Amino acid sequence: MRVAVTGLGLIGGSAAFALADAGHEVVGHDPDPAVREAAAAHFPVTADPAGLLDADVAVVAAPVKHLAAVAATLAGFRGLVTDTASVKADAARAFAAQPRFVGGHPMAGKETAGFASAEPGLFRGRVWVLCLEADTNLDDWLLLARLWTSIGARVVPARADDHDAAAARISHLEHLVAAALVLVADDPLSRTLAAGSFRDGTRVAASPTALFAGMVEGNRGMLELALDDLGEELGTAHQHLAEYRQDPERIAAWFDRARAKRAAWPPEPGDAERVPLTREALLELGAAGGWVEAVESEVAIGRRPRVQSTP
Repeated sequence: MRVAVTGLGLIGGSAAFALADAGHEVVGHDPDPAVREAAAAHFPVTADPAGLLDADVAVVAAPVKHLAAVAATLAGFRGLVTDTASVKADAARAFAAQPRFVGGHPMAGKETAGFASAEPGLFRGRVWVLCLEADTNLDDWLLLARLWTSIGARVVPARADDHDAAAARISHLEHLVAAALVLVADDPLSRTLAAGSFRDGTRVAASPTALFAGMVEGNRGMLELALDDLGEELGTAHQHLAEYRQDPERIAAWFDRARAKRAAWPPEPGDAERVPLTREALLELGAAGGWVEAVESEVAIGRRPRVQSTP
């Protein structure tokens, strides 16, 4: 398959590397001449977006705020377009005029950005969300599911709104909290004493500001709801601390509930199952936390989290 990748940063560059390694014909594009020069040592690159128009699939790896501009450069493209942005409702609006579009979001990354950080194995064993809406062409969706599973990703079917609500809680909120943790520990002694828990809890605060700004701009409503729920949980913890002398077990029970849920993540995969290639069956799999590992001629091979037995 001939695949065009426009935007050769960490995600786009890694996708281009992985697709080329999987035997696909890749052509890349980036507006930065230095990035094009670096990428040209690994796969064909074009300086003109028109050079992408004869591909079968165009992968747009650009920030949310740039999607509309990229969509304009692909106005004459008749192949299948997908993206990698972390906000899917905005992506769908940006590509509304495109005759064939399926939104996507790989749940993978690093705190470092740019083509120099790209690696072909970035998506292996990682989740790649593919949006499946009422008007999504199922054949197009399955084509992309085959493409991303060919590089080792786990494809999760989801609606755009459901994705954005979940992403606000498991990605966007974490960036906000990481930044807050850095800011409340901004004194010399705290920074000297900081060790593993500070490092792990604040890792994504080192991400490019533009990445976080794009999350806020595109998913502000969902992030506000997630922040409200976080505030409620922290308020509960605050209350338990205030009442510690009267009932010292409450704060421990609150933490223990979180500890048990964290210990159960990531969920253990269940047995492989054959999933009918219908919109309803695929969305049910995704809503249950399941994913697609391969697409065959008549079924998808999927897994869902194993149900834990209660002691």
